Amino acid sequence: MSIKDTLYVLFIVCFMSLVSNILGTKATILESIPGLLILTVIALAGILMAKYLPGNIPSVAYVVTLGCILTYPAVPGSAIISAYVAKVGFVSLCTPLLAYAGVAIGKDLDDFAKSGWRIVVVACVVFIGTYIGSAIIAQAILKSLGQI
Repeated sequence: MSIKDTLYVLFIVCFMSLVSNILGTKATILESIPGLLILTVIALAGILMAKYLPGNIPSVAYVVTLGCILTYPAVPGSAIISAYVAKVGFVSLCTPLLAYAGVAIGKDLDDFAKSGWRIVVVACVVFIGTYIGSAIIAQAILKSLGQI
């Protein structure tokens, strides 16, 4: 994918996330835009690093690493970045990604159907395992914090 196409997709996702964030949270458009632009720039930087740096490391690794570094309290400006990004709801970011996943699966529905019944069993086991794992972690954390 070219850089132009990458920018195009990132700005579409940013716009969709903006609409979702305004509808899903109490943040206004002016509160949402800086955080979404910061996230978009971090995503673009990670994608460019994966494309041009040696080592064949996935872009998601660069994006996560950059996000962690930029919000580490000892890094100058991290409080500002964190404050802006805090105005963006997590579900607002998931909405366009899930829509894209749905379109991608819909496009390859024939291949998906060829997977047979086994894929349904695997998906159910993964969903149940993720749910139980999340519940165990939440229980442990809330109990250690004295919330329950």
